[in-house]
Amino acid sequence: MSADGDVRAFLLPETQIAINKSRNMRMILLFAAMAMAFFCVPLMAQQTNDSSPELTALVIKIQTDLQAGKHTEADLSDDLKQFDVLLAKHKGEKTDAVARILYMKILLYSQVIGDATKADALMNQLTNDFSGTQFVAKLEEMQAKVAAAQKIQAGLAVGSQFPDFNAQDVNGKPLSIANYKGKVVMIDFWATWCGPCRGEIPNVVATYKKYHDKGFEIIGVSLDSDKQKLLDFTAQNEMTWQQYFDGQGWENKLAAKYGVQAIPMTFLLDGSGKIIGKNLRGQELTDMVAGAVAGP
Repeated sequence: MSADGDVRAFLLPETQIAINKSRNMRMILLFAAMAMAFFCVPLMAQQTNDSSPELTALVIKIQTDLQAGKHTEADLSDDLKQFDVLLAKHKGEKTDAVARILYMKILLYSQVIGDATKADALMNQLTNDFSGTQFVAKLEEMQAKVAAAQKIQAGLAVGSQFPDFNAQDVNGKPLSIANYKGKVVMIDFWATWCGPCRGEIPNVVATYKKYHDKGFEIIGVSLDSDKQKLLDFTAQNEMTWQQYFDGQGWENKLAAKYGVQAIPMTFLLDGSGKIIGKNLRGQELTDMVAGAVAGP
């Protein structure tokens, strides 16, 4: 099992917004998110033993070190040694709580230090030493979902046909790509809580207004969970195009169908539904839309 791609499922939406900032702030927020995920909103039942408070204290120390600008293996050597001390102290305890100790060390290597080789080796150790625990079962389930999503995304390359769907929009009206046959359509996976999504909205709205009459359409796929918040936000920001909403957040039906693991994510389609651009932003989006509606 690879250590890559495992973090997203542990992050709260508010944390995902900010992770796009500076590298140092990204690392601080990442460890804050991990602490929240493991100790405030755990994915599985906490077990009562001494390792959880010890790990909590270590995570707090690491957060302090990150705030001080420490992010290399040498900088964090004392913290890494402390992980080993905790693992040695609880050797033989095949529990979710002890598995978390090793997993936090893995995340430190993979997400902060950036050593994928060591992270993967530790991940193999985790799955071997703690096989049969709920924690490892959850990781394996998550890894399978990530692999499936990556396979879907690999099939959505520029030049390929974008698979259609049939659904209802947030107002109960029919929604599908086929309804916009002959139009240039952008499929926009986003959420009101997503900082980068919100940052791009003025450009998207301006591009829509400029080229809508020439054949440009947008289908929004919202990963929000609050319908009224979505409706208020789209009205306030003049986002008049159709929005798909099912209130399931990251479990959004269309997000799952298209293997969406991060937002914003966009696909620009030509009049036949073929992908002509992915994740276009700013002037690049505007220029691509202008060329597409102008035709060959």
